[in-house]
Amino acid sequence: MNGHIQIDATRQSVVDKQAVDYEVMSYLIQLYGTEQGQRLHEYLRHLAAQTAGALSKQDDSGQRGSPAEAILICYGDGIQQDGCMPLQALADFSNTYLQGVVSAIHVLPFFPSSSDDGFAIMDYERVRADLGDWVDVQQLGESFDLMVDLVINHCSREHLWVTDYITNEAPGKDYFHELEDHPQLSQVLRPRNSPLLTEINTRSGSKKLWTTFSEDQIDLNFANPDVLLEFVKILFFYARMGARYIRLDAVAYLWKRLGTTCMSLPETHMVVRILRGLIDVEDIPLTLITETNVPHAENVSYFGEANEAHLVYQFSLAPLLLYSYIAGDSRALVEWTRGLAAPPAGCSYFNFIASHDGIGLRPLEGLLPDSEIAHLIDIVHERGGFASMRSADSGQERAYELNISLFSAFGGDPKDITAYVGAHQLLLAYQGVPGLYLNALLGTANDYQQMEITGRMRSINRGHWRLHDATAALQDADSHHAKVFHALTWCLQLRGQQSAFAPAAAQTFIDGSNEYLMFLRHDNRQRILVIASFVPRTQTLGWPEGVLQTSKAAAQDLLSGRTIDCSAALSINPYQVLWLELA
Repeated sequence: MNGHIQIDATRQSVVDKQAVDYEVMSYLIQLYGTEQGQRLHEYLRHLAAQTAGALSKQDDSGQRGSPAEAILICYGDGIQQDGCMPLQALADFSNTYLQGVVSAIHVLPFFPSSSDDGFAIMDYERVRADLGDWVDVQQLGESFDLMVDLVINHCSREHLWVTDYITNEAPGKDYFHELEDHPQLSQVLRPRNSPLLTEINTRSGSKKLWTTFSEDQIDLNFANPDVLLEFVKILFFYARMGARYIRLDAVAYLWKRLGTTCMSLPETHMVVRILRGLIDVEDIPLTLITETNVPHAENVSYFGEANEAHLVYQFSLAPLLLYSYIAGDSRALVEWTRGLAAPPAGCSYFNFIASHDGIGLRPLEGLLPDSEIAHLIDIVHERGGFASMRSADSGQERAYELNISLFSAFGGDPKDITAYVGAHQLLLAYQGVPGLYLNALLGTANDYQQMEITGRMRSINRGHWRLHDATAALQDADSHHAKVFHALTWCLQLRGQQSAFAPAAAQTFIDGSNEYLMFLRHDNRQRILVIASFVPRTQTLGWPEGVLQTSKAAAQDLLSGRTIDCSAALSINPYQVLWLELA
């Protein structure tokens, strides 16, 4: 899955690794000049070799690249239990309910933090004392591959680097962007409507620093090679502590250049290619995943030429799925799926419908007209959710994301379970690796109490579960939590048995309308025709031309277990999804 060039006896492997290594050095020279670039290259290669040596005896027998590859997304305190640390409670829950269901767990930032539910990091190498310690993290990693966030764009205002800046001490004194208001800053694209520059009192007077996300999250200056070096050290530290996936948080904002949007600049892509190259040259068992909540074309640019991210977050899929189901109109999803390009060899998409963040609206730009986005926002408001705003390049405010729990977005009632499960069954069928958010897996509704406690709209979907409450809910067969959880975990297990659902298996668009979608997943062993309905009525559909290879072809719906008569028209129930294995 990782696309690493394996060490073997052939000359080609040696040449490829040399080429990757040369590419890493060339990017370092472009960013930092010949002398600094060459010196930094030598040191970074030394760090990579050390890390590879430290990991050489560790087992890396995860499910990456197989159809069983699936990732749970959760906070370190998402599951809590009296008498043990939250990371231990999470391990207890996961070992009881998720063995054989997901292959990996993305524990959202579990480091000391001053705000933003962990994304304003004060110390990148310590575990929050109220969550547990590195032993707890590593024990979780004994049963599941671990995804760890590399919060690379910014650090907390309370980080020691900021103290260094305030006191004009090394190393942090040169780690940030110090500047005054400038007309060209108006071109900067933002995910927030807070001020871009934040005033900091230092020993030499008041200064203004770049703060993309909040006054407590201060952007780091990667034009300083020492900053890149710091983060390479952190990256390899995480690998040694058991991480097998690294999520590059908010990486699109990383490099700043006045007069531009400061989004996904060429220098940003170079930094990602440097990280990927260091991993590939030493065969370090890490999967890089870029978190770039931007329109689709910009998002998939982080594949590079198969030399950047191994996985790219498929940000357009989540709002398109939501709109298709709750508005009952799948035209935009159908057209997007029709045009979806296969990822480069060794790369794939990371598909999700819910996460700890809101459901992004920027990825709908160019896919849905403003009137239909406004309609989606209205439905979310009716169902108890909110839309948070950002500053657009025009200076106006635009809706940035929808803040609502996924189950509430679908209606929040047991009668909505069919559509809710159907949306996940379709999600699981798309080419790529699926990610399921813990609260969505449990069918959690809007958490207004948590939102009132924090004062942040995102908290509506960031609630916690007591382990005994989760256990009781899952043991109550009549609860919607149990119905959702058991349906989705069963689908994940079923998916893991189908070679046509492996990340590298092909996806071919077949047909679609405003009410249904068809695409084919296939490899050299299996063909699965995926059909999804987005309307509350039964549909009768004809077999698409060319899909049945013989007149006596047979089909088995993997989800229902029914044998389908291929000589008759297809009948699909309200909101049903079919996984038709074609003989």
